[in-house]
Amino acid sequence: MKRRDFINLTGLGMGAMMIPGIPLMGHPVSEAALLEERLENAAKKQLADIALNAAKSKGATYTDVRIGRYLQQYLFTREKNVQNITNNESFGVGIRVIADGTWGFSATHDVTPEGIAKCAETAVAIAKANAKLQKEPVVLAPVKGFGEVSWQTPIKKNSFEIPVKEKTDLLLAANNVAMENGAKFINSALFLVNEQKYFASSDGSYIDQDIHRIWPTFTASAVDQAVGVFKTRDALSSPMGMGYEYMDGLASEKIEGPNGLIGYRNSYDIMEDAKLAALQVNEKLAAKSVEAGKYDLVLDPNHLGLTIHESVGHPLELDRVLGYEANYAGTSFATLDKWESGNFQYGSDLVNIVADKTQPNTLGAVAYDDEGVKCKEWDLIKDGILVNYQAIRDQAKIINEEESHGCCYADNWSSVQFQRMPNVSLKPGKDKLSVLDMIKDVEKGIYIVGRGSFSIDQQRYNFQFGGQLFYEIKNGEIVGMLNDVAYQSNTQEFWNSCVQICDKDDYRTFGSFFDGKGQPSQISAVSHGSSTTRFNGVNVINTGRRI
Repeated sequence: MKRRDFINLTGLGMGAMMIPGIPLMGHPVSEAALLEERLENAAKKQLADIALNAAKSKGATYTDVRIGRYLQQYLFTREKNVQNITNNESFGVGIRVIADGTWGFSATHDVTPEGIAKCAETAVAIAKANAKLQKEPVVLAPVKGFGEVSWQTPIKKNSFEIPVKEKTDLLLAANNVAMENGAKFINSALFLVNEQKYFASSDGSYIDQDIHRIWPTFTASAVDQAVGVFKTRDALSSPMGMGYEYMDGLASEKIEGPNGLIGYRNSYDIMEDAKLAALQVNEKLAAKSVEAGKYDLVLDPNHLGLTIHESVGHPLELDRVLGYEANYAGTSFATLDKWESGNFQYGSDLVNIVADKTQPNTLGAVAYDDEGVKCKEWDLIKDGILVNYQAIRDQAKIINEEESHGCCYADNWSSVQFQRMPNVSLKPGKDKLSVLDMIKDVEKGIYIVGRGSFSIDQQRYNFQFGGQLFYEIKNGEIVGMLNDVAYQSNTQEFWNSCVQICDKDDYRTFGSFFDGKGQPSQISAVSHGSSTTRFNGVNVINTGRRI
């Protein structure tokens, strides 16, 4: 490689790595390389069989093989300039085995018959070494083999086929419209991911999946130079399991809200959102500061999704409940004794929360998880009662389940798969109820839109959440914008204060592209759906005042 080429390629990767919180995997490649084909399924099956046979010959009683190609394209702009474009590819094989009743894992980027056989043998050797410390043998919930099957995110436009210039032009146009309407600064970004995953196991499955995700976002800022104050407003987009059709901005996918607010479902108009953000961020500069006290909160889905993620999704991960994540991410207040009692009131009887990796257009949507289990929907909280957790094959027996929930995931071929949060969502209300109808019944309240800063303890119990936009409600009407709002509660108290949920016509999803967990740390993408929901008598603090 020539020195100039090396500097250009590494510069792209390092530029993105300097942006906090943006994980990159693999190595930089050209835009064209993202569309190149790697291996046909027949070749993948042959390689997988080599791994399965090699592991069995060394004593493995169970083996699974993941041949993965992971693609990322990230685009970053600020005001009138493109700041960075990264194209990354990661390709290799991860092999997991059980030998002597114990897990072993090994991975390699040497995707050849010799490299894969050696990797499988190493995985078995690791399992046998680990067996010396294993107290009880691994017991897997049964899974039938599915033979040769495939699944693809039902995209209409492959985001990687859209020219980079067209995508950066759109981001720059959104920046421009925001600045024309009063934003002082704006940065925008587009995150695109394609996971091409081939799974094979000694259970008899050969599963090919092609998964696409997209996330457009921006932050617009306005400044009051006279007093040295600035405010920001983030995009009201949501990361989605879709192709570039998400950027079409179809009018039929918009949900009109009070005070000119707009929600988006399965489609997004970044130009419209950027213009509205510029107007709203200047309105925030003039908004009054909130008076601390008890308020009824009307929470938009774009906001509530993060609260669901932190106060329901994480505490109901079974490995957290069991203490396996204590060193890195903490434990959970939702301990097994609460579930075993059969009457733990997690929320009011309106609260029905499900886990689901099959919901269309969501970040977690796949047909099979990363240990070959067919995905499904199941109840976590039913009529307010805690009824289940999130469990994979080697955890199912702990909660008396006969099968895995199908929520095992690894963020790369080189990472070992483990239990990850599926889509966790609040079911919409059954009775017809719009956001305006809900607000009409509120005497003293705040309508919160968009996710902001948050804090939650290591047991996922005591928390504080902010947002993007806050509107004061008096006697059933929105009377103006507020600043410096955050609400504090504990998980059980908060969900038991739920008194109203809008119907399915208001249902939308929020998502996280970069949900972290595990040691070594991995990321996953997950969505959380809900309709606008009302919580009564929640403690609101003023975050702007200092003693």
